[in-house]
Amino acid sequence: MAHEKNHDYAILPPSIWPFLGAIGAFIMLFGAVLLMHQMGPWMFLIGALVVIYVMYGWWADTIREGNSGEYTPVVRISLRYGFIMFIMSEVMFFSAWFWTFFKHAMYPGGTGETSQFAVWPPVGIQTFDPWHLPIINTLILLCSGAAVTWAHHALVHENNRKDLVNGLILSIVLGACFTALQAYEYSEATFGFAGNIYGASFFMATGFHGAHVIIGTIFLAVCLIRALRGDFTPEQHVGFEAAAWYWHFVDVVWLFLFAAIYIWGGNA
Repeated sequence: MAHEKNHDYAILPPSIWPFLGAIGAFIMLFGAVLLMHQMGPWMFLIGALVVIYVMYGWWADTIREGNSGEYTPVVRISLRYGFIMFIMSEVMFFSAWFWTFFKHAMYPGGTGETSQFAVWPPVGIQTFDPWHLPIINTLILLCSGAAVTWAHHALVHENNRKDLVNGLILSIVLGACFTALQAYEYSEATFGFAGNIYGASFFMATGFHGAHVIIGTIFLAVCLIRALRGDFTPEQHVGFEAAAWYWHFVDVVWLFLFAAIYIWGGNA
């Protein structure tokens, strides 16, 4: 009786994953430095494999905890608040890239004597036409977000697992199409990452967004596998809810990127 649980919180056993994840991240960072100094990619790849293994093991434990009934309503609320704080940190992360792009677009030459001769985009930069491939990618990503909303509505309001699975499949396929078209767009770019501030700002902002699309696609794929296994109920679906929030965040960021970098920044 002394050890009987009489509260709504989840007391979890000690885990090796945070420690192992920190080691993997350090090895990956150290390997990235070596890679930049032309000393080979092996240290970076080892660290990346450790991080991927930690992600798999840690998330698998989290899924088992959720399915075991450890996540009471109080715990689910705290998980939602935690994920909202994570999304806010992502907002600040992308704000930095928007800030640097706006700064250099509005003051391309700095404050020196030659600033009056500076232009944006820099001379020799041929920007993308926003009304060709970028607008197609925008529509694809918006349709993917609509598919996630469809899947969420089917689960929560109708408990319709068929539409849940179909919505997730459609959103994943569209997310993969977005990534493929983004890679094709990069291959057609007439400017590179190095040598000019426009290219550096463009590839950092859109590239990090592309990385988030890939992560979000994997997130949705895990939810699809769980849905096929019978996980998620109208009352307990925090994992899927987090994936949907993340995907909508990716959608909104892309709308700002499309408006600011492709339309405004490409013709400023």
